[in-house]
Amino acid sequence: MAQNITQPDDAGEQSTELKRVMGPGLLLLFIVGDILGTGIYALTGQVAAEVGGVVWLPFLIAFAVALLTACSYLELVTKYPRAAGAALYTHKAFGVHFITFLVAFTVMSSGVTSASTASRAFAANFATVTGFDFGGFGVTGIAIAFIVAVALINFRGVGESVKMNVVLTVVELTGLLLIICIGFWAIGNGQGDVSRAWTFQPAGEHGVIWSVVAATTLAFFAMVGFEDSVNMAEECKQPARIFPKVLLGGLVITGIIYILVAISAITLVPAAELGEGETPLLKVVQAGAPNFPIGIFAVVTMFAVANSALINMMMASRLIYGMSREGVLPPALGKVHSGRRTPFVAIIFTSLIAVGLIAFAGGVPALGGTTALLLLGVFTIVNVAVLVLRKDKVAHKHFRTPTILPVLGAVSCFFLVGPWTGRDPVQYSIAGVLLLIGVILWAATVGFMRAQAKSA
Repeated sequence: MAQNITQPDDAGEQSTELKRVMGPGLLLLFIVGDILGTGIYALTGQVAAEVGGVVWLPFLIAFAVALLTACSYLELVTKYPRAAGAALYTHKAFGVHFITFLVAFTVMSSGVTSASTASRAFAANFATVTGFDFGGFGVTGIAIAFIVAVALINFRGVGESVKMNVVLTVVELTGLLLIICIGFWAIGNGQGDVSRAWTFQPAGEHGVIWSVVAATTLAFFAMVGFEDSVNMAEECKQPARIFPKVLLGGLVITGIIYILVAISAITLVPAAELGEGETPLLKVVQAGAPNFPIGIFAVVTMFAVANSALINMMMASRLIYGMSREGVLPPALGKVHSGRRTPFVAIIFTSLIAVGLIAFAGGVPALGGTTALLLLGVFTIVNVAVLVLRKDKVAHKHFRTPTILPVLGAVSCFFLVGPWTGRDPVQYSIAGVLLLIGVILWAATVGFMRAQAKSA
């Protein structure tokens, strides 16, 4: 039988059914657009509630932890330039089918929780702008309607979504740059209080260190997204050559933007006020530029989080579809619509989970924290996989991270997963329920396949 994949050349590029169209510019835009969004727009206030004025510090620590893991991803994606991400690396490193399944389903679950977080943030901003306020029920209803709209767009196909990605990324950037400009303009005119940015106000009786740790577990949600870029490896030109510079460059750009946004926010709005509600950056605009039409910035915020939701729900539904086609989830989840050629059953399945999370799992902090929890678990495994796969040699040149970095990455990610960080217990409950759903589906699939084998 003819092989579809040839040996990689010196650039680590393999033949693939996917078209290699992404150069460094498009890849950078994809990475920046994927990282920017819900986290910084919705969780800045919650981070401030944990640490007070040094709201920028947890974002800086989260950036450092993400950078360690990004280096591990860089070694693996340039070594194995294929579009399967963490599941592929786990399978190559450990070869245990169930562990590979758990990693893949965890990544899928993180996409759904991230999209649910974005839906709540979208609803909160929509309610603020329109004055549509029926309490928690009203925001929940808007969020559910939004996720249904995302499902319909997802069902229609990826073409329209891909075309909009560049526009939405520019919108996201514009909103954050506006916050930075308002902050520094206000500082230049003697408004606000810059000294707040150096003031610790630990939450409760946690103390300084554990308050920063708890805030970092929230801030880490703002840094996720870079790991999605490895799934674009088969559509990138010379991935082994361009990925290191572009991924690290994208992380540095977003890290700088986040820190500047955090400093601008706390300069203009006290930590206690910033931590109230789910629209912290709207308060910054109102404080620093009261004559600026607040509705415009709210719309920018809604576009930003909408982009995050759409990207994550597309990823989640395609992962479910792929796992079904590989025989690790029920075959029904792999069905494709005859007209739209989209995985409609997987879209319905992931959308129903998102609706359940929005309705019963709580607000932005719980859902965003669960996303970070799930991905920190995956990142721990990826950092270990890098070290295990050092014995696997490939013919082409690839990025090699210093050994100490994946060691530090594994330790730091594992540390941030633990309950000692002050993480809300509800996040473990949400993550546990999601993984239990996956395990039940996996067990049902295995049982069905064994029954078919016996009857054959």
